[in-house]
Amino acid sequence: MPNDYFRFKQFLIKQDKCAMKVGTDGVLLGAWTNCNNATRILDIGTGTGLIALMLAQRSNVEIDAVEIDELAYKQASENINNSRWKYKITVYNSSFEDYLKTCRKKYSLIVSNPPYFSNSIKAKNIARTMARHNDSLPISQLISGSKKLLTTNGVMAIIIPAAQFSIVKNQANSHGLFIKSIMNIYPKPAKKIKRIMVEFSKQKRKPTEKNLIIEKEKRHEYSEEYKELTKEYYLAF
Repeated sequence: MPNDYFRFKQFLIKQDKCAMKVGTDGVLLGAWTNCNNATRILDIGTGTGLIALMLAQRSNVEIDAVEIDELAYKQASENINNSRWKYKITVYNSSFEDYLKTCRKKYSLIVSNPPYFSNSIKAKNIARTMARHNDSLPISQLISGSKKLLTTNGVMAIIIPAAQFSIVKNQANSHGLFIKSIMNIYPKPAKKIKRIMVEFSKQKRKPTEKNLIIEKEKRHEYSEEYKELTKEYYLAF
């Protein structure tokens, strides 16, 4: 494995002075997203910079990361500045709406682990609320804005709750984005699909669809396919 890779245990990344909390959704999306042919990448709602860093170590292109929350932006900036990929990544403390107004770039890959807990009880902590609710970034705005910034053959990759899939698919289709590939995420073999990772593009095509089970029957007994997907990042794998 190349020396410039960072790896982490379950909830804490460490790379030089870089430290951040990470969640399964971000890890899944960062590991699954195909950046092999990317020429410029945009991470919308970067949080602490996890996905941007994961993509930076697998690509040699410019990455822009947008984060509306000031505290998260500062943490992302610190994490990125203390990493080996700081010259690849630029972090902007901005809403996606404001970024869209001034951006003159086009991206071959746009990635987002978006806020999606519509109509659920708001958290008391404002930062947590902004991260978990789509009030600050409605899915329609995320999709329409991404469409404007994508290159002709560009791809948008996101992770969403399974219950939101039909809504997101319809929104994407109405804005001229169509499913390229799907990854259904099962927490355990006997459980229902919990999350879905989706690639959208401007071209209509027959989408590919795969399934991924995270754990076997026991807690922290991870499936072979999950370990294969994330092995470059987990020390335990």
